[in-house]
Amino acid sequence: MKEADLEEQYARFPEIKRSEVQKFVEWIHVQPHISDNFSEGEALHFFHACRYSMEVAKQVLDINLTARTHLDEFFVNLDCERPELRRAMKTISIVPLPGATPEGYRVIVAKLDDLNASNYNFADAMKLYCMIFDFWMYEDGIQPGHVIVIDLKGCALGHLARIGLLQMKKFLFYLQEAAAIRLIGFHFVNIVPFMDKIMALMNPFMKKELSSVLHMHNDINDFYKFVPREMLPKDYGGLGEETSVARGEP
Repeated sequence: MKEADLEEQYARFPEIKRSEVQKFVEWIHVQPHISDNFSEGEALHFFHACRYSMEVAKQVLDINLTARTHLDEFFVNLDCERPELRRAMKTISIVPLPGATPEGYRVIVAKLDDLNASNYNFADAMKLYCMIFDFWMYEDGIQPGHVIVIDLKGCALGHLARIGLLQMKKFLFYLQEAAAIRLIGFHFVNIVPFMDKIMALMNPFMKKELSSVLHMHNDINDFYKFVPREMLPKDYGGLGEETSVARGEP
């Protein structure tokens, strides 16, 4: 795994003053609770996500590190050989798509593979999501924005029953307050008849910023207005590899 090239990132975002990022790094390295190995590339993610505000970036970084310490179910025991993560990898696909939207936004798709609700564990699924997203950002570098797509095909009430209210609260807190990304869109495709129940679980913890970028699509053609068809996998009517191939399955 190779960290994204810093020079290339600064070249793509000339509005970022590297001297400001380096001041941020200097501040990071005198914080007793932050590892000396925290890189300029990692700092750049927070600086960019916070729209180049040093003070906001400091706050979000502190929230992020605190979350990673206290949200054990998402950030502890990250060995992919552990039984719960191996099960999660068989149960769901979480696939960063190649390419980008015309605006430069990068897209990640999450979907069920194993439809047996008894094999689904929300905390393990979110742990896997966070791991994949961290690796993806490390290699991909900063981007104009990110789009999350949740495919509900095959989702049943049994899956919903396995999502704890507190777990949902914790994950949405992390996504909205601590993640070092510019979240441009949050899309549900193949929506289910009990969508109201899913939203009832999410709504108490959603800020208006997330609500404003949340979209539910009955019609895949409507979704194409946000994510071009040609960059989507074949299983969504696109031209890319099917998600099973993209995630490395034979």
